[in-house]
Amino acid sequence: MELSGKTAVLTGASGGIGTALARALAGAGVELILAGRDATRLAALRRELGERHRVAVADLATGAGRAAVIKACTALPHGLDLLINNAGVGAFGLFEDAEAADLERLLAINLTAPVLLTHALLPLLRRAPEAAVVNVGSAFGALGHPGFTAYCASKFGLRGFTEALARELADGKIRVLYLAPRATATAMNDSRVEALNTALGHAVDPPEAVADGLLRLLRGRRRRLGLGRPEALFARLNALVPGALDAGLARQLPLIRRFARS
Repeated sequence: MELSGKTAVLTGASGGIGTALARALAGAGVELILAGRDATRLAALRRELGERHRVAVADLATGAGRAAVIKACTALPHGLDLLINNAGVGAFGLFEDAEAADLERLLAINLTAPVLLTHALLPLLRRAPEAAVVNVGSAFGALGHPGFTAYCASKFGLRGFTEALARELADGKIRVLYLAPRATATAMNDSRVEALNTALGHAVDPPEAVADGLLRLLRGRRRRLGLGRPEALFARLNALVPGALDAGLARQLPLIRRFARS
C-alpha cells in the first residue's frame, strides 16, 4: 500500500507506542485522527506533527468514547483509508489477585473496543479504493504467560478476531492485518515488569521498532508480523507442541509470583 495521501485513525495515540506510530505514519504522508485519553499529550503531538492532523479525545472503554472516535471519522471530508487499533492496557499480577473492575476495563479496551470500532467503520473503509485494518496485538497473543493471564486472553481474542475477519474479507479490498510486538519500553510496563524482563532475559524493544514494523506490514503483502525471532519461534512451538513450553514456564513460576506480589 502506498501510504502518502492516506487518512488513518490511530487509537492509543497518546501512549508510548502510539506516539511512535503517529510519527512514523505522519512521516510517511498519512493524515491522522489521533485518538486517545490524554488531551494534553494529544494536543502536543498534533502541534509536533502539524495542524492538518485531528484529535479525538476519547476513553475507548466507554460507549461514549467509541462514539466520539466514530463521529470524528465520519466527519472526514475525504473518507477513511486506515483503522489502526493500537490502544491497549497491560496488567501484570496473579489472576486471583485482580479486581473484577480492572479485568472488565482491560477487556473493554484491548478487545471489545477494536471489535466494535472495526464493525462501525467498515462501511467507511469500503468506500476507499484500498483500505486496511491493523490490530496491534502482542507476542502474548500466541503464548499464554503466567502473570499476564487477562492480558493474554485479550490479545488471543484480538488475534482470533483478526484472523477470522481477514479470511471473511479476503475477496475484497480491505486488508485485515495483525502486528505482534514483543516487550516494549513504554510506561505501560511498571517497574515490576521491567525487573521481571531483566531477570528472565527478555529482550525489550523501543517503540520505534514497533512503528517500523507497522510501516513494513502496511507496505508489504503479509497479513501478520511478529517482532522478535525468539518470540516468533516460541509462538510456533506453542502452537504445535504447547506442552514443550509448560515445564520451562513452570520453573519460572516462583520468580514470576515474587515480582507479581512485590
